[in-house]
Amino acid sequence: MSAALRLVEAFSRGDRRPLRILGASGQLGYGIPSAAFEEGLRRKPDMIGCDMGSIDIGPNYLGSGAMATTRVGAKRDLRKVLISARSLGIPLVIGSAGSAGAAPHLAQTLAIIREIAREDGLHIKLATIAADIPREEIKLAIRARKVMPLDTMPELSEDEVNAASNVVAQMGLEAVRRGLETGADVVVAGRACDTAIFAALPAMLGFPVGLATHMAKIVECASICCVPGGRDSILATLDDEGFVLESMNPTRAATPSSVAAHSLYEQASPFTIHEPGGTVDLSHVRYGALDARRTRVSGAHFEPAETIRVKLEGARLVGQRSVLLCAATDPRFIERHEAIFAGLQDLVRCLACEDAPEDYTLFFRFYGVNGGHDWKTPAPSPREAFILAECIAPTLERAEEVIRTTKQGLLHYGFEGRLSTAGNVAFPFTPPEVAIGPAFRFNIFHLMEADHVERLFPINVETL
Repeated sequence: MSAALRLVEAFSRGDRRPLRILGASGQLGYGIPSAAFEEGLRRKPDMIGCDMGSIDIGPNYLGSGAMATTRVGAKRDLRKVLISARSLGIPLVIGSAGSAGAAPHLAQTLAIIREIAREDGLHIKLATIAADIPREEIKLAIRARKVMPLDTMPELSEDEVNAASNVVAQMGLEAVRRGLETGADVVVAGRACDTAIFAALPAMLGFPVGLATHMAKIVECASICCVPGGRDSILATLDDEGFVLESMNPTRAATPSSVAAHSLYEQASPFTIHEPGGTVDLSHVRYGALDARRTRVSGAHFEPAETIRVKLEGARLVGQRSVLLCAATDPRFIERHEAIFAGLQDLVRCLACEDAPEDYTLFFRFYGVNGGHDWKTPAPSPREAFILAECIAPTLERAEEVIRTTKQGLLHYGFEGRLSTAGNVAFPFTPPEVAIGPAFRFNIFHLMEADHVERLFPINVETL
């Protein structure tokens, strides 16, 4: 019998006690500080949870199927948590496998786990939960008007569904719970809500879902909720009335203000956490210091949804990308950069296209002057600015041609007040052009009503 099922049996006999959950890492594959992790293991946790992905990393990984981390880094961290969980005989839950949680990411993660099991002689009952959504399922939902856009996305079309390289949905705690109920030692989920990783086991054991989800929302980022924030493992101790948070690094403190601040992380509202199965109401939450390093949290309440909705994520290929990196210190160039870039685009079009239609997109980011954001407040011109020119074209060869033409045009572009013809910009290294490769954009970021959510997230069980 697995550790999770033993806990269920013990709790059903009335042997009810607080649950200790160790958040090992804010994102698996970037390193787990060993001292804090080992301290967490000494506290005898009931489970270890790890988030492995996000859409924060952009559309490339979902579109391409590549992991954001190196394979070396992912294997190092996976080995650490696998060996630790098996040595303690406790469940391990990993969510958003391989960075974006689609089939290729799940396959790469499972290949590493099987490799570790062989090399280290681990015996594991492994449950895998896929998050890839059949395209026909989405198209049927579109026709039934059961798909709605999020943020500024347009209505989803069947053409966009066909164009996406990979399409996943974020599973909630219900899917991860089903994985644990198979008696698995290790559950590896495709794209998953961060909270599902840590809230599924408490939900199985009958803890209040609101408290468990609020706790999960905080511990999935490890010690980022602390002062000072960091990557160290964090321990949550959950009971029926609330939970206590403590970083496993003694130099970090989970204070009421730092924990409350992190409760707002990635949330549109400070009072709600939206999950596929419902909403967590935080409007009556209380944060209290137990001592200088620990905070107790209570008051979250779960409101089940009348209609289950899952968030769809998809990315499509838009072309091949090449970029140019350079800098400018000439105050006249900096002052006139908008006119220079507009003129340069015309020049490049003339040189690279001649009589053919323009088959690429060329644009500039001017860091130091609205490079990261179009600020409305006037600011004094900087002493220097960094220029990132980006071209997306049908082929990498075409993108490189356009960006190299851009480099030469920018270097010697004539503008009013120019003092030197030797060059307008400086390069940090040569060649200053970098061929990036495939460029993707998110084309699916929508909610879909799910009448049979179990069917969307099938579970496979194997013994290693």
